[in-house]
Amino acid sequence: MSRPAPAASVTSGPYAPPAPARELTVVSADGAPLHVEVHGPEDAPPVVLSHGWTCSTAFWAAQIRDLSTDHRVIAYDQRGHGRSPASPACTTQALADDLEAVLAQTLAPGEKALIVGHSMGGMTVMAAATRPRFREHAAAVLLCSTGSSRLVAESRVLPLGAGRVRTWITGRILGSRAPLGPVTPVAKRILKYATMGAGSAPHMVEACARIVHACPRAVRHAWAAVLDSLDLDHGVRELHTPTAIVHGASDRLTPPVHAHALVAALPHCVGLTELACVGHMTPIEAPGLVTGRIRELVTTYVTAHTTSEATGAGPAQIKEGA
Repeated sequence: MSRPAPAASVTSGPYAPPAPARELTVVSADGAPLHVEVHGPEDAPPVVLSHGWTCSTAFWAAQIRDLSTDHRVIAYDQRGHGRSPASPACTTQALADDLEAVLAQTLAPGEKALIVGHSMGGMTVMAAATRPRFREHAAAVLLCSTGSSRLVAESRVLPLGAGRVRTWITGRILGSRAPLGPVTPVAKRILKYATMGAGSAPHMVEACARIVHACPRAVRHAWAAVLDSLDLDHGVRELHTPTAIVHGASDRLTPPVHAHALVAALPHCVGLTELACVGHMTPIEAPGLVTGRIRELVTTYVTAHTTSEATGAGPAQIKEGA
């Protein structure tokens, strides 16, 4: 890939993107190339990470750094983001195609993994819920800070009462073609207000700003239109894989009403973790808590599945989380 790695200025600390064990290019159903990174031991239990709108694999740096010691972590750039080139196809079907392509090229036939999606990455999972490849490989799912519909109408980025005026203005702001410009103190304050909790540390805000500002404005605009008209409620009802949810109580971009709607609609919800004083960027704002939930789900669903297959025993008895 010729595009530079995003967030190159984040060169130290927990949010510096770690070097992958290997990189590959996966080709999606329509020919779109996707940048994929694999971290950690090849024989370790797999975790697949799907990032959100305007982000990249760099968004998962803290999770990759921790998990790759004893997990095989597979992270990919959504089309148009990070080092995956832009594509004219910006649809939820394309997102599902891309996830299926990544699963097919990084996992062995029948191999089970935990699939984690943040924001648009969670919507990717919902869009893929009925796909054969997804059902073949998904042992469990973790949805972080996401929703299935009414994203603009429910957004609280603007301090206005709910209604047509707020929805119209919010849609215009999120879908703007204007460049974000350099990462300045003012730009970081705006980003923090819109997407993070008030107590987010400066290094967290800096990491998010570097990642988001690296997203090309044409890509940001194209995918904003998809999110504006999003309706994946049917995908949630078809997501029969054990699914946990992590959500920030102070999320303005996708407020907690979305998390509660997911809990009510999912056929097999295994718990909602609502994080006080945390906004939309949960994996960066609460890295330890998100990584800990990932580890729990891998132990319960991925490792247990592998062990039961190896011993010839029946499925392990699973205690659902609260």
